[in-house]
Amino acid sequence: MIPLVDLEAQYRQIKGEIAAMIDEVLCSKAFIQGKYVAALEKEFAPLHQSAHAIGCSNGTSALFLALKALGVGEGDEVITTPNTFFATAEAICHVGAVPVFVDIDPDTYSIDTGLIESRITGRTKALIPVHLHGNPCDMDTIMGIAKAYDLKVIEDCAQAHLATFNSKSVGSFGDAGTFSFYPGKNLGAYGDAGAVTTGDPEVAQRIRLLADHGRDSKYTHKIVGYNHRMDGLQAGILLVKLKYLKQWTELRQRNAGLYRSLLQDVEAVKLPASHDLSSHVYHLFVVQVPERDRVLSYLNDHGVSAGIHYPVSLHLQPALKYLGYQKGDFPVAEHAAENMLSLPMYPELTLAQIESICTLLRQSMNI
Repeated sequence: MIPLVDLEAQYRQIKGEIAAMIDEVLCSKAFIQGKYVAALEKEFAPLHQSAHAIGCSNGTSALFLALKALGVGEGDEVITTPNTFFATAEAICHVGAVPVFVDIDPDTYSIDTGLIESRITGRTKALIPVHLHGNPCDMDTIMGIAKAYDLKVIEDCAQAHLATFNSKSVGSFGDAGTFSFYPGKNLGAYGDAGAVTTGDPEVAQRIRLLADHGRDSKYTHKIVGYNHRMDGLQAGILLVKLKYLKQWTELRQRNAGLYRSLLQDVEAVKLPASHDLSSHVYHLFVVQVPERDRVLSYLNDHGVSAGIHYPVSLHLQPALKYLGYQKGDFPVAEHAAENMLSLPMYPELTLAQIESICTLLRQSMNI
């Protein structure tokens, strides 16, 4: 069986380093925040051309903390995409704001920048572009819109570690960037963890306060905050993995190139596209195929653990029914949700495995 993601293969390569780091953290007793989190923040920020990185408990809390720190709250509207994981909209709801969706570009699957302005109202406070699948959004256009309408920008970089647009790192364009270190991400912990990047020292300080009970010393609480801290074990594990992130990213890009070369002549398979200025880091390699569910079953039955990411667009999720959206409101996102198929993607994939996957995908087209 070729898995969709093979975390065991990655672990085997770094097992000794991970064991040594876990022992070091346990002996240090720096279990919550502490020196390992500080070290991770110090190394992660410059990788994304940011002055500050703040570790936190997960990617969802990163979004929540960024929204709170930027003053987004009750009754505000936040424009984002319906083609993303639920956490993007969930964080907006958690601060009391209203998610406002914009349809996606049919080729990149990112928010359609040409439609954003039509959704801006007097209540719009922020934009959350999502660098979905590791594919950067058109940030030059998005930042131009934000400047024209005086809107905050929070980049959802959960799937886009080290991705760039126009040679500039994701997470460094907006007022804040949010990252997830969920185990399956390009940079994944062995549990939950996340981070926020920002160039604004006041925003960074507010996020730090919000994440740790509003305190700037052990028993002095400047504001009413939350408990969204990162633990030291996860930070230590991420420090080990961070050394390999560039190499792993290059291998993902190599594997994407192999997929493209082997599938480019299969007209029924729509390959992923990106903006000319984007450097895609391929958290996922997502294609569109006719009869997606049948193709998925065929691949699964023949030993390939392909999958589906986000088969229900956010505007059709039961939890967001109160927003009043209906099927047909965002036809491009809905079409993608019904036809997208995620092929196995991870650095350790071999050429033989990719060839096997592509052969089976071809075969499925002819049944």
